[in-house]
Amino acid sequence: MVKAAYVHIPFCEQICHYCDFNKFLLEGQPVDDYLDAMDLEMKRLVRTTDQEPIETIYIGGGTPTALSEDQLKKMLESVKTNLQPIHSDVEFTVEANPSVTDRNKLDILKEAGVNRLSIGVQAFQDTLLSTLNRNHRQDDVWKMIAEAQAVGFENISIDLMFGLPGQTLEMFKQSVQHAIDLDVPHISAYSLQVEKQTVFYIRDRKGQLTLPGEEQESEMFTYLIETLKQNGFNQYEISNFGKPGYESRHNLVYWKNEEYYGIGAGAHGYIENKRYENIKPLPHYIRKIEEGELPQRAVNELTVNEQMEEEVFLGLRKRSGVDKALFHQKFKVEMDEVFGAQIDKLVSKGLLISTPKNLRLTDKGVFLGNEVFQEFIGVI
Repeated sequence: MVKAAYVHIPFCEQICHYCDFNKFLLEGQPVDDYLDAMDLEMKRLVRTTDQEPIETIYIGGGTPTALSEDQLKKMLESVKTNLQPIHSDVEFTVEANPSVTDRNKLDILKEAGVNRLSIGVQAFQDTLLSTLNRNHRQDDVWKMIAEAQAVGFENISIDLMFGLPGQTLEMFKQSVQHAIDLDVPHISAYSLQVEKQTVFYIRDRKGQLTLPGEEQESEMFTYLIETLKQNGFNQYEISNFGKPGYESRHNLVYWKNEEYYGIGAGAHGYIENKRYENIKPLPHYIRKIEEGELPQRAVNELTVNEQMEEEVFLGLRKRSGVDKALFHQKFKVEMDEVFGAQIDKLVSKGLLISTPKNLRLTDKGVFLGNEVFQEFIGVI
């Protein structure tokens, strides 16, 4: 049963050098046609799906707040109208960029019932922001968060990045300290991944990208974990830290392997054991919907074995790990019967802890998560 929705707004005023999400420069794009198409997609999805009241809505991008005020209102009204019923205690998140989110747009978000902001900060050094091709500067962050808090937003998350070109450990320490000083209850921090079809990938292939080494990146991650813990943050997932009660309920849907709508061009969804990806190019996405169809490009119905594998490697991202009783409830088999060899191997390497109740990463395993997850893919 679906109880979460991700809505993708693929427009940006500027393209970041590291971003491989489905995105387009805002200028000259058929934004209103896209919002109309997305409205129809939501209507069709909800009509053909069994859903519980929607408990989490996440509007990401791209840059949702790059929309004009009228477009932002239109999009939010469409989401609220179509994703019914919505739970009275819904977590309603919108990603916001400091350079394009002014007081008027914050008021619009608040009035529409948005109660959580996710702000793409990435770094607090203007030199690094310029390297990333971000179109905000440090002062914009301080200003926007002060305005958001004045409007009444309390549940605010900021994103940080480490392992960036030209970034030193001292720079990252400064960014973490600034994030703490902002008094926000949630921080996400990701190491840079050089993805294909990005400017950084092209530069890397040409030998023009100088990145911190693995040891320095590990030092940054260690500092992050220890410092945020000392300041009241719980590392509830590898890359996510929240003060008590402020864990991202939407992201936990992914890691708990629960179903969710993926709405918009290039969005991914998971419904009735089927994972799907929507068409990416805007004209094709819009045309498919105008033809009366859902805009799904690829649909993969998971076998029971694939479902079990995903249950484990997604669940292990949570520091609480995978609940063995819940695994048995879902699949009518004990986790240790299915993955005993993999679990024994990783426990012996000091990467996993296996108890009668759960399976979870050790502190060492957190740093080698991808190595752990790989062990559970394609093994049954």
